[in-house]
Amino acid sequence: MNTELLFKPFKAGNLSLPNRIVMAPMTRNFSPQGIPGPEVAAYYRRRAENAVGLIITEGTAINHPAAVEHTSIPNFYGEGLEGWAKVVEEVHAVGGKIIPQLWHVGTARKIGADNQPNPEALPVGPSGISPAGEKVVEPLTEAEIADIISAYAQAAADAQRVGFDGIELHGAHGYLIDQFFWDKTNKRTDQYGGNLVQRTRFAVEVIEACRRAVGPNFPIVLRFSQWKMYHYEEKLAQTPQELEQFLTPLVKAGVDIFHCSSRRFWEPEFEGSDLNLAAWTKKITGKPVITVGSIGLEKAFLSDLEKNNNRQTDQSSSVEARLEQLVGQVEREEADLVAVGRALLVDPAFAVKLRDQQIEEIIPYSDEVLKTLN
Repeated sequence: MNTELLFKPFKAGNLSLPNRIVMAPMTRNFSPQGIPGPEVAAYYRRRAENAVGLIITEGTAINHPAAVEHTSIPNFYGEGLEGWAKVVEEVHAVGGKIIPQLWHVGTARKIGADNQPNPEALPVGPSGISPAGEKVVEPLTEAEIADIISAYAQAAADAQRVGFDGIELHGAHGYLIDQFFWDKTNKRTDQYGGNLVQRTRFAVEVIEACRRAVGPNFPIVLRFSQWKMYHYEEKLAQTPQELEQFLTPLVKAGVDIFHCSSRRFWEPEFEGSDLNLAAWTKKITGKPVITVGSIGLEKAFLSDLEKNNNRQTDQSSSVEARLEQLVGQVEREEADLVAVGRALLVDPAFAVKLRDQQIEEIIPYSDEVLKTLN
């Protein structure tokens, strides 16, 4: 297997990367009181100095009281920004590039005293419906929506100010932005609801506000997914034509790169084509895309949670065979960047070993190994 292609430089606008390997955002819950400390800086630096071209941080809380539901999820405001400035400094010191993922969980946050920080803060969502389908709160008002959009824009401006190389907006997996996309959680009858295109309006206004905050040359990445947490077979778009309708307003709003979250990068997105979600997104938009989904793993993402899912999935291919498929996608220009998640958690040197053809030296992912490594 020739992995050389994955280690060729990449440039999109003002974002220049030494290679195509991206660290995917993964929640770690190791920023006490929402402030990333020296351990967080060291954690990201280790990946940067081991040939990761771009780091996307774990999800960070925008400045809204119900943005997240754990005190150890890092904040992207106040003292949290001071911690992030040091993270950026450490990553840049070894030649890495890093962008924060800006996050609001919406109605994925539960009600009750266990939901910290701000236990008094109720979850929020377009129609007050949780990803499980339960009506839990009243719908967001237009004034509340405007406040949240402003919080995203402020976070984008702060990211630029403290030295990040761009931002990623978390618009996937059934969290707030995705709750506006998804017809199961968005039943609104105003300008923020309606058909698939109309349901992109909240995201469009978030993207536009962030673009105004950072100017024309600061990269904006949007992570989106068809699947939702515990709703793995859901699709926003059932056909390529619907996907084009969905993506077009997001492109016009100012997305520079699409991070196309699939659970298995090798699976086709639509019947009658071998293209995955990233490949279809690139074909439709012409924008650079990040492909992701169980890269470098012996066991596909979340496959162990499918006990009640009758769908049969191919788990027989080796890590090396899957990596050969990945190289083929990049070679065919179906993907520009490849995001690696759990494999990079347990093995900070994953990219170096991939580059140097030491596939057998890569530490296999397991929960036991993860507990011993940062």
